[in-house]
This record gives sequence, structure tokens and C-alpha cells, in this order.
Amino acid sequence: MAVKITGTGSYIPGNIETNADFQLHEFMNDDGSPFKQNNETIIKKFKAITGISERRYASNQFNTSDLGFFAAKEAISNANIDPETIDYIIVGHNYGDINYNTEQSDTVPSIASRIKHLLGIKNPKCVAYDILFGCPGWNEGVIQANAFITSNIAKKCLVIGAETLSRVVDKHDRDSMIYSDGAGAVIVEKTTDTSGGILAHESATYTTNETHFIYFGKTNNTESTDRRKYIKMYGRKVYEFALNHVPLAMKTCLDKSGYNITDLKKILIHQANEKMDEAIVQRFYKLYNLEMPQQIMPMSIGTLGNSSVATIPTLLDLIMRGNIENHHIEKGDIIMFASVGAGMNINAIVYKH
Repeated sequence: MAVKITGTGSYIPGNIETNADFQLHEFMNDDGSPFKQNNETIIKKFKAITGISERRYASNQFNTSDLGFFAAKEAISNANIDPETIDYIIVGHNYGDINYNTEQSDTVPSIASRIKHLLGIKNPKCVAYDILFGCPGWNEGVIQANAFITSNIAKKCLVIGAETLSRVVDKHDRDSMIYSDGAGAVIVEKTTDTSGGILAHESATYTTNETHFIYFGKTNNTESTDRRKYIKMYGRKVYEFALNHVPLAMKTCLDKSGYNITDLKKILIHQANEKMDEAIVQRFYKLYNLEMPQQIMPMSIGTLGNSSVATIPTLLDLIMRGNIENHHIEKGDIIMFASVGAGMNINAIVYKH
């Protein structure tokens, strides 16, 4: 028996928000003071660091649960399974459904329950629940699905990462340019093919001084009467945390798998920030006294932005469908999923396709 990903799907919203669309934003520091640089300079520096030139926003009529539903339908179709045979629907997200231009997040019923309803699954033994685990939420869902299947509690799981971060960004915060919307999904199931599947995983939560590196906070515009809260982060602290901890977690995971670093064909890392992702993977290879190989790290952040829990499953689906240039995953390939995010949480998975 092996626990394998047998189907992938994703939903990429059609609304493109380019860097030029931020030219008229009034960016401020968190104390309300204006930046000394003009927006053209701010945006140019932002592009150089993050690699982002555009991002996708959901249409006004769609919510996180809608995006997750669209991706789930694709994954179910790609796996060619009867949705009534799914034992668990596990959804990683962070902010629930937030209707366009409204203040309150809605998480009751759960996003997973809403997606199950939209899929029309009638089987009450198909259990649907959410994971709040920051950006690594989809990875953690796959890890939980693996646990259910290896312990014979389940045979098939649908794991989804979905988010509409455009509904929780502060237009006065330059970090608002990072975030985007999207959804990715996979079917994880027990197979008779004993070669490969999920080989090892590693997770960790750091809460001593790190808990509030990414948080929900008020607008940077101190003169505003806006009472809503928005996604915020201490970018430098997140960067340093990621470089200090993620490569070590990746190494621990790979070592547990029994494979050598030279066996790795692809590393699908959470699309958080291009420079940070490159630095993480470079440091990971340095732990083995090696240089980072070319073409090891496919990226989608340049045109899709950071959609949190959705980045890895979306990237996986795009590769499997041949939509990421110069990147392919073939049968027998050893790949790694790795992520870091609010919590502060870290996880990694080694998988043989």
C-alpha cells in the first residue's frame, strides 16, 4: 500500500491586478507616517525583492468556499473518482468567507462543509473540517490525510487550500501588494501501487517570541475611522525566522525519507517571496555542502502572487498539467513540499510521484 496524490486541481481567478494598479495607493508606515520614496520607487523595489509583477483577485461574487469548490471539482475529475467515496474533506484557509466589501469573516458553517455542500456529496460519513495553520495549512492537511489513511480510518481524502487575501489587505500597507486569491486541491488515497507516495513529513510550531510575526491588525492610516483589521506582518522577522528554521526542517524530513538530496527532482515551496524562497532552498543545500541546482524550484509567484495555503497545490496542478515552462514531474520523481507561515508554523513533505 502507498498513500498517493491521484488527482490535482486548481482555480486561478481571472481578475489580474498589476503592480501599476498600486501607483495611486497612499502607502504608510505602521505609525501612519508616509514613506520618503514615491510609489514608483516602492513598487520597483517590491518587484526586485518578491518577484511579483501581478496577482489574481477573485470576482466580487465569489468567496473562499467558491474557489475551493472550483479547485475540488477539478481534482475529483482528474482522479476519476466518485465524490461519494471521499472519507474526509480537509480545507486549509485562514480568513473564511468574507463577502466583497464587507467587514466580517464568516466561518460557520466551516469552509469544508460549504464545499461539501457545493459538491453535492450526500454521504454523512464524508467528514468535512477546516485547518487554521497559516500558509502551511494545505501541507498539514495532506499530512493529516496520510495519517487517516495509514491508520485505516480512511481510503480517500480531498485536501484543499483556498484563500481570498484581497479581502483582508490594507491599501495603506505596501505589503498588500504581496497577497492574492486562489485555490488548489488534491485527492489523496490508498493505492495498490506500493512504489512511492508520501515518504516522510515534518511539522513544527514556534510560539516563544514568534507567535505574532504575522497577525491581524488595524490600518496603517492612523487618521482613518476604519475599524476593520487586516493581514499584517513583521517582514524582516518572518524572513529571518524562515531562513533559520525552514532549511533545517526540510533536512530533517529528507533524512527521515531515506533518500539523498541528490535524488530530489523538484522542491515546491510556498510562494511567499521569491528572494526568501531562493535563500531558503540555497541554505537547505548548503546543509549538505552543495549548491542549489538549477530548475529545482519552480515558481508561480511572479504572476499569481502569494495566495497563502493555495500556492503549493496550485503550483503542483500547473506542473502536472504542463503549464509551468521547463518544469515537469515524472513517475518515480522524488519531490518535496515545504512551507512556513503564521503561527509561526513550518512543515515539509517528501513525496515519490
